Amino acid sequence: MGRGKIVIKKIDNMTSRQVTFSKRRTGLFKKAKELAILCDAEIGLIIFSDTGRLYEFSSSNMKSLIEKYSKAKEENHLIVFAASDVKKEAASLRQQFHNLQQNHRKMMGEELSGLSVADLQNLQNQLESSLRGVIMRKEQLLFQEIQELDRKGRLIGQENMELYKKVNLMRQENEQLHKKIYETRAEDDTDRASSVRHSFSVTDETYMPIQLQLSQPQTECHNSG
Repeated sequence: MGRGKIVIKKIDNMTSRQVTFSKRRTGLFKKAKELAILCDAEIGLIIFSDTGRLYEFSSSNMKSLIEKYSKAKEENHLIVFAASDVKKEAASLRQQFHNLQQNHRKMMGEELSGLSVADLQNLQNQLESSLRGVIMRKEQLLFQEIQELDRKGRLIGQENMELYKKVNLMRQENEQLHKKIYETRAEDDTDRASSVRHSFSVTDETYMPIQLQLSQPQTECHNSG
């Protein structure tokens, strides 16, 4: 027959309470020791009885454990505090984003039903101010683009002048080259003509008539005998 379930509440009987305290304290220390050995855990256990008596168990040095506990608790507190700050910051950013969305919708002419005349006038002033800023920025960009185009135009003009000078220089060089070629050809033609003249020149003696003398055939004399 199993044991009945014990109701967890304060034991009124002093003797029973002392006996239960002693048994459970011994069992608790035993479990703590087993846990430290089995799992290589650092365990520090402190108990004060109802009479104020101190009972403690430590798997290592109790003082070092308490210092380690204090440091870990402080770090945990900082983490919790930082997490709380992050949550506050996130909530603030969400609220700012919501406000920006509302302002954007109002700027687009939406959700204006809840605005008073003063609110609408203020919204109009904001829009006009924003429009002036947009126009000024657009004019500034256009002026910068015009200046850039003017600068590029001047550069292109300078490049064209340089190219024009180079073309003229090349034309002059070509003309001089052609002139030299023509002069060289003329000199060669003159030399060839002079050479041919000297090669084919004939004297007057060439054309002198040749006198041929024909001799009369001699008659043979036959002596009759």
